[in-house]
Amino acid sequence: MPDPWKTRRVGGIQILAAGALSKIPWLVHGFSTRMGGQSLLENKRVLNLGFTDWDARETVAQNRRKFQQGLAAATMPLVALRQIHSDVAHVISTPPAEPLQGDAMMTRQPGLLLAVQTADCVPILLVDTKRRVIAAIHAGWRGTLARIAAKTLGRMRLEWGTRPRDVVAALGPAIGRCCYEVGPEVAQAFSGQFAPAAEWFDGPFARLALGEEPNPLPWLTMMPPGHEPPPERVQLDLRAANRWQLIDAGVAAGNISVSALCTACRTDLLFSYRREGPSTGRPHTGRMMAAIAIRAKSR
Repeated sequence: MPDPWKTRRVGGIQILAAGALSKIPWLVHGFSTRMGGQSLLENKRVLNLGFTDWDARETVAQNRRKFQQGLAAATMPLVALRQIHSDVAHVISTPPAEPLQGDAMMTRQPGLLLAVQTADCVPILLVDTKRRVIAAIHAGWRGTLARIAAKTLGRMRLEWGTRPRDVVAALGPAIGRCCYEVGPEVAQAFSGQFAPAAEWFDGPFARLALGEEPNPLPWLTMMPPGHEPPPERVQLDLRAANRWQLIDAGVAAGNISVSALCTACRTDLLFSYRREGPSTGRPHTGRMMAAIAIRAKSR
């Protein structure tokens, strides 16, 4: 089993790290939390790392510098994406002048801090321990459906000859099966793409995946118009789906570390768009980052 996750407090902020990745001496990595920071959210100071409409850009920039200092990566350029819930993965050799559109990045260039933003979606960090290649991935349900984790691994293999058996992976805090409700369209899409999809869902997955109407004759209920029951929902385990993709692509199960933290359950520690976003009646939520880099001077 992978080593347990660890928590490090530095400079007033709290950073999570995967034990297996922490053992790699030439690697820098970490997953941010909401603790500390300069952003003011509901009268509390938080470490918002995303350029949102409610927070000043300079405040976010200060938070990012603080996060980089906590990672001991203050001098590294931070490379982030304009995320679009896609399967687009970029090879990075120098910091781009403007953020690239996509949801995954990879490099073997030392001194570049690759970072993806999340507030429920799954942050995934990949490390080729032999060829010293790294990747950062943002996987929501659309990216997971498009197999972004497996495609990123395939691109690493194409570019640098990465062998899946040499890869160590960490899946960071994300919304859990306990809290992530999705509709019939998501169940049907996953059922059509993945043979083991039923293992990742709770609720009436089999019926919804087949597109069956739970109440095909609504007039029989004698309910007045506008009072029909809401559509049925199922609960999806995004981390399990992405873990399966990596294993199916050849990564050893024992080389994959998965955080047990649910963003929606732990809003004391993490940001959750589902729990705190506009649909909940609360005005705002922040963004966390998962970051990874090859040390400029490998030890």
